[in-house]
Amino acid sequence: VLTTLLEAFLLVSLVVFVFLQNVRLTIIPILAVPVSLVGTFFFMHMMGFSLNLITLFALVLAIGIVVDNAIVVIEAVHAKMEDSGIGARQATEEAMHEISGAIIAITLVMSAVFLPVAFLDGPTGIFYRQFSLSMACSIVLSGITALTLTPALCAVFLEKSHRIEHPQQSRLQKVFDGFNHWYDNLSD
Repeated sequence: VLTTLLEAFLLVSLVVFVFLQNVRLTIIPILAVPVSLVGTFFFMHMMGFSLNLITLFALVLAIGIVVDNAIVVIEAVHAKMEDSGIGARQATEEAMHEISGAIIAITLVMSAVFLPVAFLDGPTGIFYRQFSLSMACSIVLSGITALTLTPALCAVFLEKSHRIEHPQQSRLQKVFDGFNHWYDNLSD
């Protein structure tokens, strides 16, 4: 399970890098995911949960869910910077005014999916209680992180993009261009 946890984290990082195609944009969710997961350990300890296959399974699944809030913030800030040509701090402030409600809604809806399972009776309820509460804690912490840490990291890490067309592209940029072309065709 620990290997799967590490693999899930690496795969999420790789997918975020492939789609965002920017190291600075990738660093932010890479930092936000562990914050939410480590915070989940604190609440698991407070609820008397141990690290077992159920709670570790919840954490493996939570990695994919937790990264969503950070990506929403990053994408909104990046879009503001690209569309308006403003700096990272101002773009972050404007983006957060627009998407804070959506992040809170995402967090509440995702938590509402897992919380009812904690109230099941009998052996099934006992079995899944640790899973559902671990997931809900990580999702709520992800929402809090998306409203606090992620915008702060965006304001610090991101910079205005100065797109200068170079006649020779790097190999990585050629790979990204090929991926973007393939993805655009797929979406069309």
